[in-house]
Amino acid sequence: MDIMGSELTSRKNILIAVIKFSLLIIVIIGVPTYMYFFKYEFISGFKSIDDVEAYLNSYELASAFVYIGLQIVQVIVSVIPAQPFNLAAGYIFAFWLGYALSIIGTAIGTTTTFFLSRFLGKDAIYLLFGEKKITRFVDRLDSKRALIIIFIIYLIPGMPKDPIGYAVGLSKVRFPIFLAIALVGRSPAMMMTIMVGSMLNKGNYTGVIILSVVVVIICVLILIYRKNIMSQL
Repeated sequence: MDIMGSELTSRKNILIAVIKFSLLIIVIIGVPTYMYFFKYEFISGFKSIDDVEAYLNSYELASAFVYIGLQIVQVIVSVIPAQPFNLAAGYIFAFWLGYALSIIGTAIGTTTTFFLSRFLGKDAIYLLFGEKKITRFVDRLDSKRALIIIFIIYLIPGMPKDPIGYAVGLSKVRFPIFLAIALVGRSPAMMMTIMVGSMLNKGNYTGVIILSVVVVIICVLILIYRKNIMSQL
């Protein structure tokens, strides 16, 4: 009985490992590959507000739900840049509704990456992002400065955010706290982009110029001091 039980356990573990690996391949490699080779026109079509607006308007009343879905995919796979969607959200839905839809999609996408990491386990995430990088980052996340590090990374535009949800899923950071920090940290840059879209719709070009100048200055400062910021983190 012990031998049979150990064999069943071994087969079960192998099956789970195969399922996890297959899921990793589908989400991280399969989806981007499929979109690049078979839906390249779809990806390349989102280069401006007009492109995103035309796509969303084709769904009429369901456009809000379609936008949330696109935002979720962007967070999980990061094939399509987020900025055109945030601009379009402000342009089409106005500021507050655009922000609400964006934050809902971001929350669902962030939640998915966190629990996907928990499900796949560290070996799969090592395969995806590299063992040395993830191990070093997870060690930082298990320190007292973890929450500050996460918040700053999400707060500053241009900082690498893609592996964060996956790395945090391997750490001791609790999910509710992580989600709150991620959403609050993402909000300023997201809100500024959505506000630009809303101003464009209203014809407030003076406001667009002022806000764009502020964003450019912030981005330039980040580029100049990026290495120092990253080394401190």
